Amino acid sequence: MADLENIGVTVELHVYDLTKGLAASLSQMLLGKHLDGVWHTGIVAYGREYFFGSGGVQSVRPSGTVLGQPDRIVNLGDTFIPYEVFLDYVLGLGDSTFRSDDYDLFRHNCNTFSNEVSQFLCGTEIPKYIIDLPQEILNTPLGAAIQPLLDSLGGNSRRSTSVLNPSADLGILSFLAPPVQPSYLQQQQQVEPPARELELNTQELCRTNRVSFIEPNNEEQSHKKEKKKKRKKEGHRSRKQGSSMADSESQNGSDEVIEAPAETKEKSGRDAEKSVAEFEEQERQEAEAKKKQREPPIIFKDLVDLQAEFDGLVDLIAGVLTPEEQQSMEELHQYMLEDEGSWALGDSFLNFVGRILHDKSLKSEARVKLLHILAVAALKDDVILMLHQDRREHILMNFAQDIDRVPLEEQLSLTLFFANLFENLSSSEWLLYISEWQYCNNTLSNIRVTTKVAVNSLLSENTTLQDRGSAILHNLACKEVFDDVAVELTMALLQYFNSNPPEENLYRCMKALHRFCQISAQDVPQLVQMIGPEPSKFKGTSERLDLLITEINRKLR
Repeated sequence: MADLENIGVTVELHVYDLTKGLAASLSQMLLGKHLDGVWHTGIVAYGREYFFGSGGVQSVRPSGTVLGQPDRIVNLGDTFIPYEVFLDYVLGLGDSTFRSDDYDLFRHNCNTFSNEVSQFLCGTEIPKYIIDLPQEILNTPLGAAIQPLLDSLGGNSRRSTSVLNPSADLGILSFLAPPVQPSYLQQQQQVEPPARELELNTQELCRTNRVSFIEPNNEEQSHKKEKKKKRKKEGHRSRKQGSSMADSESQNGSDEVIEAPAETKEKSGRDAEKSVAEFEEQERQEAEAKKKQREPPIIFKDLVDLQAEFDGLVDLIAGVLTPEEQQSMEELHQYMLEDEGSWALGDSFLNFVGRILHDKSLKSEARVKLLHILAVAALKDDVILMLHQDRREHILMNFAQDIDRVPLEEQLSLTLFFANLFENLSSSEWLLYISEWQYCNNTLSNIRVTTKVAVNSLLSENTTLQDRGSAILHNLACKEVFDDVAVELTMALLQYFNSNPPEENLYRCMKALHRFCQISAQDVPQLVQMIGPEPSKFKGTSERLDLLITEINRKLR
């Protein structure tokens, strides 16, 4: 075991040229200085690629962005830091020095992040030519000319909504890139990246030593509804930044607009759409393959009348919402009833959820209906983006921590939500996160709260809660939980076995016990032998249970 712990994890730097070779051919003419490329970087370790942009710290599978394969791969060395330690470190960066609003195109970008993480993991910096590139650009005549503009737009170019939005989420200035239509990355989460979609909105052109911008045309604005339908069909998750970019340009006095030829824009649009479609299809196929490989979760798909629950919620909170909360209700309608992507949910949506869940002046029925709606949302593959909005306030998990203090109907709706979160890999992983926070003098984490919800439900006197608790516990057992979680859940199982469970619940729980015997091969069997009851007590209940009991008894010997 000691030898295994001494095996290092390879750390690589993936380097992408955002200009796809144009910097090398045009930089001398435009900047008066030759550049080999305009670099975006990501750190690849523990099976994921980590990077920083105006959406915060994010991760995808290696080479999983629309940039495709890296132009260069730099081996940074091996790290012996445990994954759990690294995960907490990355989450800490996302909550401190690398928050989304700390992004700065030139001074605090993707390469700044890669350099810091590289030093943490391997004690080495990334190549100097990457770190020094922003200052090299600023030292050119064009760089000096545009620096005041960058400083005046959007607070030192910190947000992707700035009029000058040169692939801001991917780091360094990419004004040399050809104009493309917006593309969008699909999130994958096996860690806790902040939930923001990666957007590529490189719309500016350069001519001589002047920078000018392409404004969305009137025809594009007038066909907004047509675009909306098209996004639904193709699965895009856009943020609809076009109009805000145009407004920002107007306010900041952009006095020249250079339109690309119609044929060029049309071809660029087709190429971008094709690229997005291919990428999303690849992601979909990978997700389907992972689903087939895992044990199917137990979820509850058809228990909620979504339209009735939404209408009921509207009636219950009519007249008590602020204008901002009314907007969040509209966003919820778009997401759930109009089947828009989770991009429809604004930054204040979780504050609205928190108001409903924690404002005790509202009727309990309002919380029940909201949780029912969220239980349906949990089945959507992009619900993870909403969940990641809650990484700072922990509104959902703080409410769930008090499951034993809320009325039965709220407990039932909450367990429905938790069970359905196991439908998708990313949201099920979210339930297992170990990052800690303080709430009412308790140290909590997602996995601790999830465990409490499972145990409280399983040991309830209500049979419906027991049914949903056994489902959550079964789903947890199919995940890679830690030994201490397996032990705690086993103790709840053994207590439940002292009752008279129905065969379906008993089967789920026995499957979980079998799995926990594998996860904690010493402690769990000892618990069963010390506390009981022996699994053999249920021999003869059903054939499938007998097979499981035989397997568990082998672990107990």
